[in-house]
Amino acid sequence: MSEAASHLLPTHLQEFIASCTWTFAKTYADTWPHEYIVREKADEASFVDLVTHIRAHGYEDHFYEKLITYFEHDGMVYWTMGSPIEKTIIINRCQKEQTYQERLKKGTLPNQLLNMKELHDSILALSPDDKVRFTNVMHGYLSGTLPPKS
Repeated sequence: MSEAASHLLPTHLQEFIASCTWTFAKTYADTWPHEYIVREKADEASFVDLVTHIRAHGYEDHFYEKLITYFEHDGMVYWTMGSPIEKTIIINRCQKEQTYQERLKKGTLPNQLLNMKELHDSILALSPDDKVRFTNVMHGYLSGTLPPKS
């Protein structure tokens, strides 16, 4: 699916991707290196078009147990976390060799266990909005009412 899907990306979306300032996800630098763009800092129509394109022309595969729709273009793999389009705020991308599928094949998956210091540091690094989301999700898990699937 890789190169075939790559050719389906319309020119205006290729230009959008090239024009974006992608932010390196520092929190995942050692485990899952990737970049992302945030909806509020991007052209709204192009952001929505790219999310729609990823979902319409991508392929489903796993990230551990979670099923995600991925789209490949020019050696990069793009995805969102699956929230409804109106609630999707981030588009992620990474080099194909850094995907779960490629690392699973090569036996290079990271150790998923965090020690308490790493967890603490990760929580401190969250934005205020992300801290609220994290708190809500954790409350859902701890209270036994899992958050809705997104």
